[in-house]
Amino acid sequence: MSDHFESTLGHVNTYSRPSELKITDMRFVDLAGAPMHCTLVKIYTNQGITGIGELRDFGSRTYAAMLKGRILGENPCNVDKLFRRMKPFMGTGRQAGGVAGIEMALWDLAGKAYGVPVYQMLGGKFRDEVRVYGDLGVNTPGLAGDGYSMGRRLKEVADTYGFTMVKAVLGVESLQAMYPDEELISAPAGEVEKLLKAAHYNFDFIKNRRHTSYGPEFQARNRAYDLVNMQSPYWMFRMTERGLDRYEEEVAHMREILGYKMPLAIDHLGYLNVEDAARLLRRLEKYNLLWAEDMLPCTYTEEYKRLSQMTTTPLATGEDLSTLESFEELLVNRAVAIIHPDICSSGIYECKKIGDLAQRYHVAMAMHMCETPVAALATAHMGVATENFIATEFNAPDVPWWNDIISGYGGQVINNGFIRVTDKPGLGFDDINDEVIKDHLMPGFPDLWASTDHWNTEYANDRLFS
Repeated sequence: MSDHFESTLGHVNTYSRPSELKITDMRFVDLAGAPMHCTLVKIYTNQGITGIGELRDFGSRTYAAMLKGRILGENPCNVDKLFRRMKPFMGTGRQAGGVAGIEMALWDLAGKAYGVPVYQMLGGKFRDEVRVYGDLGVNTPGLAGDGYSMGRRLKEVADTYGFTMVKAVLGVESLQAMYPDEELISAPAGEVEKLLKAAHYNFDFIKNRRHTSYGPEFQARNRAYDLVNMQSPYWMFRMTERGLDRYEEEVAHMREILGYKMPLAIDHLGYLNVEDAARLLRRLEKYNLLWAEDMLPCTYTEEYKRLSQMTTTPLATGEDLSTLESFEELLVNRAVAIIHPDICSSGIYECKKIGDLAQRYHVAMAMHMCETPVAALATAHMGVATENFIATEFNAPDVPWWNDIISGYGGQVINNGFIRVTDKPGLGFDDINDEVIKDHLMPGFPDLWASTDHWNTEYANDRLFS
C-alpha cells in the first residue's frame, strides 16, 4: 500500500503546494525591435515553476535588478505584499518598469501555482476578450506626418488584423521638417531643427546601446537627453495659421482614406502650449477624433482641465504615470476623458485599481502597449477584469516574429482585432521562445538569462519614515 502511495505521489503536480513556494532567482533578457527595446524578467522558484514579466519599453533592467535582494526567499503568491514593499521605488514612466515587471511575473507565478488565470484572481471577467487598436509604431514609413501614406498604412494594418480602432502619430515639429519651406512654426532660428536632431540622436543612442568610453559622445548624448526632456511650455513654439492649415489637411487626408466610421485617435502632437493646443484641437473637431493623446505633459492637471474646457475633442494621457496616487489628481479633477496607463509602468493590480478609480469619476480607460506578447497578455487579463476598459494599443505590425516570442498561445495572440484570454493558468502562455529571442538580442546584452547573483545582496533601509 505504501509503495503504491509513493508511486502515485510521484505523478502529482507539486505546483499544488503554493504555500511552500519560495523565490530563488531572477534573470533577464533584452530584445531589440520587439517593437522597441523590450526587457523580459523571469522569476524562478524552489518548485521549478517560473513567472514571466516585462519592463517598460526602452526602460532599464537595473530598475528591476536592484530589487532582487528584497524578494529572494519570499513566497511569490503574496503579490500585493511584495508589490507594496517595492512600490516606493516606482518613479514615473519607465523608472517604474522594474516594479511593474516583477509584479507581472509574480501574478504569472501565482496563477500557475494555484492553477487559475490571472483575471480570475482579479475578481473575474466582465468580457472574454479585449479590443486592440492599431498604431503604426516607430519604424513605419510615412510616420513623420504624410496623411495619405499614414491613412493607407493604417487601413492596411486594420484590414490585416481586423482592427476596428486606429491611432496615428502626427507631430507639429515633424510636419515642419517635412515641409521646410513652409512657415508652420514660429520659433527662434534653428530651434526646431535642434530639437528634432536631439530627439533622433537620443533615440538612436538608446536603440543601439552604443556604450563607448566617456568623452564627446557621452557629452552629446547627455545634451540631447536634456533637450528632449525639457517640457513643452519652455520651448515657446507657436503654430502659425499655415501650420494649423497643414495639420488639418493631413488629418483630412487620413479621414479621406479611412472614412468617418473608423475611430481615429492622434498621438505625439509635439511641443505645444495650452493655447496652441486648443487652437489646433478646435480645428480638428470636425474630424471626430476618438481622442488626442499626450497634448501636454501628464503631470499638468490644471492645464489639462483648462484644455478640456476649450475643445470638444476628448483628451487622453497617462502612459508615463505609474502609481494609483499619480493618476488620482487627473481623475478627481476630471481633467481628461480617457486615462491611458501602461501595464509595464503600473503593474497588473495597480492598473486594475486605476481603472476602478477612473470609473468612479466616469472616465474610461484605454491602455498604452508598445511591448511584447507578455505585456499584451498581462494587459488583456487586467482588461477583461476592468469594467470601464476600452481597448489596448498594438504598434508592432512590422515585427513578423512578434507572436513567436512566446509559446503555447497558438502562434497568434491577436485574432480579428481582439485578444481572447484563456483558462490556462497565469498569463496563459507556456514559456518564452528562447530560440526566437537568440536571433533578436539587444546590442550590449548578448547573454540569455544570464546570472544576476551580484544583485542578491543589494539591500538598504528603505523605510519611508524616521
